[in-house]
Amino acid sequence: MSAGYTLLLCLWFSPGYAQETVAAAGGNATGSGGSVAYTVGQAAYITRVTTEGSVSQGVQQPYEIFTTGIQKAILNIQLSVFPNPVAGDLTLQVSGENDTSLAWQLLDMHGKLLESGQVTDRHTQINMSGLPPAPYLLQVIQKNAIVQSFKILKK
Repeated sequence: MSAGYTLLLCLWFSPGYAQETVAAAGGNATGSGGSVAYTVGQAAYITRVTTEGSVSQGVQQPYEIFTTGIQKAILNIQLSVFPNPVAGDLTLQVSGENDTSLAWQLLDMHGKLLESGQVTDRHTQINMSGLPPAPYLLQVIQKNAIVQSFKILKK
């Protein structure tokens, strides 16, 4: 068996791979002139126009949202919140050496400030009973800098 024939057999039986994505939305459109599959969220695309119509084709790019919790190492503290999800009072717990003045801000998911206050003790209570069920963002702040952020779910 020659080396060229062996290479041809390897290429013939090797599995094929294609791009795979989870689209936000999409579907198939069918008409008298044919059909097309589409997805919503094409970040890079090209539109081709002919006398018979037009089509836009593109490459699906991933769109990822990250929730970050950044804690400054120079503060030498640990922050935690509980219970999460919460129905009534949320507890913000500060562990470690806390000789700094901390504040907290409660925001909705659009960034609108709903409530704020000072961290007065190792266990600060934040009343959330009057808020509708939804996700919220709790930010712990020191001197106008965010120390740590928490995503809170109100049930």
